Amino acid sequence: MPPLLVILNFLIATLPTFTTFVNLCYYHPMKPISFKIEKKMAGLGRAGILTTPNGDIKTPAFVTVGTKATVKALTPEMVADLGAQVVLANTYHLYLEPGDDLIRDAGGFGKFMNWHGPTMTDSGGFQVFSLGAAFGSKVGKLSKVVQGDEIEPEDNAGKLAKIDEDGVTFKSYKDGSVHRFTPEKSMEIQHNLGADMFFAFDECTSPMAPYEYKKEAMERTHRWAKRSLDAHKKNIDASSKQGLFGVVQGGRHRDLREESARVLGSMSFDGYGIGGSFDKDDMTTAVGWVNAILPENKPRHLLGIGEPEDLFGAVENGCDLFDCVAPTRMGRNGTLHTRDGKINMRNAKFARDFSPIDSECDCYTCKNYTRAYVAHLFRSNEMLAGTLGSIHNLRFLVSLVDQMREAILDGTFDTLKVNFLARYYKKDCHL
Repeated sequence: MPPLLVILNFLIATLPTFTTFVNLCYYHPMKPISFKIEKKMAGLGRAGILTTPNGDIKTPAFVTVGTKATVKALTPEMVADLGAQVVLANTYHLYLEPGDDLIRDAGGFGKFMNWHGPTMTDSGGFQVFSLGAAFGSKVGKLSKVVQGDEIEPEDNAGKLAKIDEDGVTFKSYKDGSVHRFTPEKSMEIQHNLGADMFFAFDECTSPMAPYEYKKEAMERTHRWAKRSLDAHKKNIDASSKQGLFGVVQGGRHRDLREESARVLGSMSFDGYGIGGSFDKDDMTTAVGWVNAILPENKPRHLLGIGEPEDLFGAVENGCDLFDCVAPTRMGRNGTLHTRDGKINMRNAKFARDFSPIDSECDCYTCKNYTRAYVAHLFRSNEMLAGTLGSIHNLRFLVSLVDQMREAILDGTFDTLKVNFLARYYKKDCHL
C-alpha cells in the first residue's frame, strides 16, 4: 500500500477519537492549577506543591499582600529576593483605582506591577463588608486583633454598605460614589485583574454578629458561591487560566463551619479559602473543623492571619497558604519581629544598640544595618525606615513558614513549634 494511502487511512480511522479529544479540551479545559501533597503530618498538616500558570508554590507558604498592586515600600524585585512566592492584590481597591479595565489592558496585575511569579486576588467582599460594618466596631478577622486593609475608615463607615440577596451596594471611601458588587460582577472584575487564583464573592460578617445572622450570611455565601462558579465557568478563557477558590464562612460556630465546608466542598472549586471572623483563642480549632471536611486534594488558604502562633496552628490544622498585611504594616511603623519577640524601634534603649535587628536573620536589613541606625531612621521619620523594617518583617515570616515546610518534610515540626514559640512568646509551650 502506498505510504500516502496508509496515512490517509490512519487519519480516517482516528478522526472520531481526535474530534472527541478536541471537543473535550474545548468544553472541559484543563485545570489552571493543581496541587500535590508531598508529605502529611500525623494530623491534618501537610507539605505540597501548588502548580499555577506562573510557577510552582511550595506549601505551606506565606502570601505577600500587595493591596494596590504594590507591596508598600518595596519593589517587586525586593519581594522576590525575600523568598516570597506569591503576591495577593485587593479587588475592591483596584476596582476603585485605577480600574480593572485598565489593568486588563495592561495584561493583568502581575504584568502591571512587574511581578513575575504566581498571583492572587481576593473577592472584594472583606473590604465591602468591613468598610460597611466591621470598621465601625473596630473589629476584624480575629476578634482580639483589628485587621483589615491599609485605609483608615471614615466616621460614617458603618453606613457605607447595604446588603441584599443579589449583592451589595456600597459607597466609595474615596469620593462617596455609589457602586454595586454581585457575585457576577466580582468574577468579571477578577477576570480582568488576571490573577492565577482568586476567590468567590462571599459575605464576611463581624465577630460581634449574632448566631442567627451568621447562619443567614453563610447560606447567602453558599448561593453566591454557586453564582460565582457559574459565572467563572461561562468564561472559557478565564476558567482555563485562573483557579477559583470557594470561601468557607460560619464564624466561630462549629455547626456552621462544618456545614459550610460540606456545601462548598461538594462544589467544583479549584481550592478553598477560609474566611470570616474567629475568636483568637479558638481559631486553630475552627480551622481544623473545616479542613477535616474539605477535599484533601485541593489547596486551602486561610485569609488574613500573620502572627507566628496563628501560623503554626493553621499549618498543623491543614492550611497551605496565608496572607496578612501585618508584617509590612508593622515594619513601616517600627514594630519588628525577632526570634525573641517583637521590638519597638522607637524605644530609647535601641539608640546606641549596634547589633542587628535579629542576629539570626539573613535579610538585607540585618546583614547591613544596626538597631541604632534603624532606630534613628524611625525617630527621624525617614522613608528608608519603612523599607528596611518591611524587608525584615516580611523575610522573617516568609522564612518562618519555609522552616515549617522543611520541618514537615523531615518530621521535626513539633520540635520547631515548641522551641520557636517558647522563645518568641517567652512562655512554656507544649505539644
